[in-house]
Amino acid sequence: MSPAQLRPYRPEDLDALYDICLRTGHHGGDATGLYRDRRLLGHVYAAPYAALEPALAFVAEDREGVCGYILGTADTEDFHRRCETAWWPPLRRQYPLPDPADESDTAHLLRRLHAGAPVELPFLGSHPAHLHIDLLPRAQGLGLGRGLMQCFVAALRERGVPGVHLGVSALNPRAIAFYERCGFATLQQRVWGRWMGLALGAGAAPPDAGPLAGPPAR
Repeated sequence: MSPAQLRPYRPEDLDALYDICLRTGHHGGDATGLYRDRRLLGHVYAAPYAALEPALAFVAEDREGVCGYILGTADTEDFHRRCETAWWPPLRRQYPLPDPADESDTAHLLRRLHAGAPVELPFLGSHPAHLHIDLLPRAQGLGLGRGLMQCFVAALRERGVPGVHLGVSALNPRAIAFYERCGFATLQQRVWGRWMGLALGAGAAPPDAGPLAGPPAR
């Protein structure tokens, strides 16, 4: 297995972000066969963070290239406003809403693109930041996910952010276990999965630095 390093995101990493997002986008597994457009998933879950919050983007890179990332924002509500101004409008023109009868994965994602990110969440006051983290199979089980999480959390703490949240599918129990090992707790249970959060205020413990036993994923 090639050694890997963690580093800040660079603009030339963008294509890798799109690729990783797609190859981990089905409950942590490969979503390549689910979407007609290979960049659509990344348009929603990866590229806007690289474009609008590059200082909070970190990647794992081995000898084969970028193999994982963590992306997010320090302020979900502000990020939503900036996306509505600078990110979603051209994509909504490029990708019209699908037929209401279309229940494909592509159609559901297009409806999400037109709806924008959810911001009416009761825990945003205490957990205003949010994140996405994904690793390709070759990078899983090496501690890179925990290392990326530590980079991201340290950057949030430098900004004085009180907490961070994320959404995770009920069909991805390995991701749930990973987040729990990093100190995340369930904030809200939903039919599709759960919202989880990590408090970052004074006295809050940092993510556990122990060995990673499972792959982090959406």
